[in-house]
Amino acid sequence: MKMTKTGAGEPPLVFVHGLACDGTDWRAQVDALTPRTTVVVCELPGHGSSPGVPADCTIAAYGAGVVRALAELQLPPAILVGHSMGCRVVLEANRIQPGAVCGLVLVDGSRIGAGDPLAAERAMADELAGDGYPRFMRQFFESMFFPSSDPALARAIVDRALQLPAGVGRPLITNLAGWDAGCVENALDAVSVPLLAIQSTTMDATRVRVSLSPGQSSGWVDLIRAHVPKAAVALLPGTDHYPQIDRADEVTALIASFASLREGLVER
Repeated sequence: MKMTKTGAGEPPLVFVHGLACDGTDWRAQVDALTPRTTVVVCELPGHGSSPGVPADCTIAAYGAGVVRALAELQLPPAILVGHSMGCRVVLEANRIQPGAVCGLVLVDGSRIGAGDPLAAERAMADELAGDGYPRFMRQFFESMFFPSSDPALARAIVDRALQLPAGVGRPLITNLAGWDAGCVENALDAVSVPLLAIQSTTMDATRVRVSLSPGQSSGWVDLIRAHVPKAAVALLPGTDHYPQIDRADEVTALIASFASLREGLVER
């Protein structure tokens, strides 16, 4: 796992990207927050500039990798910020080593697996078999954007997703569905630190994303509220699945306020 550390101060902010994404998705937050505190950007194995195809493409392995990286960097307890699949990774890291974490920020998370974990994994593996993998990736990522989205950004993110090797994507997505079914509720129950959920979309029964309307909740937000009653929730209606890019200033300000870094932050 590649980790890039900039800035100085506490609390450290550790950013974890989503499936088939990379650390550049956090560029606006890194630029704005590095003058205020320590900022660490992860690139998960098999993604971005992390080399090679990992032997273990699972949420558990990625969460353990974040924990090891925090120890290697000798950071004090950090705020872990995850986007999409990264929400699962930071929840898993907190479950493994809660003493390394002082806060969690979950950006537009979701749940795509429920019920029996093995059945969820089998169903996903069947869907991804053969030419199902590239078809899934295209449909899944194209549905993350809406007519109001920047078409150049949407095209770049979809194209990047289609480059994720099947040797990484197939086992990872399959495991992700099983983790959602069998582990997400326990991971939320393990949260004892402050948690902020920033939500911009919800997902329908066919896994197509829908932009939130004012006052609308989502199944993911409802799940968080059920298991972490003191969680703070910030809804960003009318945007796509990448609010840290599409509404960068608002997301940055929410993270800064959560981390008590709001003073001195200059919005672009």
